[in-house]
Amino acid sequence: SEAAELLGLMHYMEALRLITVVELVAPTSDENITVTDTELNKVPVRLYLPRRAPGGLRRAMVYFHGGGWCLGDAGMQGYDHMSRRISNELNAVVVSVNYRLAPQHHFPVQFEDVYSVTKFFLQSKVLSQYGVDPARVCVAGDSAGGNLAAAVAQQLLEDPEVKTKLKAQILIYPALQALDLDLPSYRDNAHKPILPRSLMVRLWSEYFSSERGLWEAMAANRHIPAEAGPLLQFVDWSRWLPADMRRAHSYSSPAAGSTGLARRYPGLLDPRASPLLAGEARLRRLPPAFILTCEHDVLRDDGAMYAARLRAAGVSVTHHHAKDAFHGAMMFLSWPLELGLGHRLFHTCLQWMKENL
Repeated sequence: SEAAELLGLMHYMEALRLITVVELVAPTSDENITVTDTELNKVPVRLYLPRRAPGGLRRAMVYFHGGGWCLGDAGMQGYDHMSRRISNELNAVVVSVNYRLAPQHHFPVQFEDVYSVTKFFLQSKVLSQYGVDPARVCVAGDSAGGNLAAAVAQQLLEDPEVKTKLKAQILIYPALQALDLDLPSYRDNAHKPILPRSLMVRLWSEYFSSERGLWEAMAANRHIPAEAGPLLQFVDWSRWLPADMRRAHSYSSPAAGSTGLARRYPGLLDPRASPLLAGEARLRRLPPAFILTCEHDVLRDDGAMYAARLRAAGVSVTHHHAKDAFHGAMMFLSWPLELGLGHRLFHTCLQWMKENL
């Protein structure tokens, strides 16, 4: 991808996206699940409907795939496999959303797409059409999708048009803040596979803009203006991280950057992009959360801090921290990318949903 970009052949993210294309599988129904590619509120989705008699109203999950807001597809083998199993084992309707991606589309387009689908799906007439119990609907996502799920759960609280309340939010190694990109997990895992710090910083910057100046400022952790200082309390890892994650790291707040960047890209300070920036008054109204974090992951501390802040706000949280896992591990569910670790993490998540959704 770097070579293709240097040679002017294609954008870095477009080159990376070629990897995801290889993973795409057709929407194939089986004896248990009807699978279709369709649209909800003009946004493409892959829809999974159980075939067996429901025996009452069904659960439902609205799922947002990962890929740093730049990559990924609901039709990738890993996501398709996971959605099928959830739909079959929970007898649940699963709506897996294909939101628009950067670099063609920047924040807030990705958020607006997933929010549009969720709000549409939560209408009484739509839930009734699919036989869904309005009291048993959750949002879920991994990585950038976990970011979108957390942001959607927050935004629904502020929308007077939405009457249905979410039962739960499931956040799988989520990216939750772009203020401080020098957390202990960013330091500890800067060069580890799947998601090194350099790639995560590039993904964050592309979410907001393809401007190289923003990318360079974020890489140096000098992208937040001095006047945004009061927001740092919400991502202060010296306060919100447990001691075993802080370890011997010493805290220093990010150096102040240019006010121009935040003026051009207000998403940098927007809770819809960084759900950790929400105040306690909003957090305390959120539904119960399942948060999965992995030890060998730059995003480890985002999830751990969100778990701590939700608990402090009185929200019921199950924080499952996998000390032997890395970013993306739960997608390794089927050949040729299959690991016992992936199955274990998926089973943990699935079991929580059986008990709490």
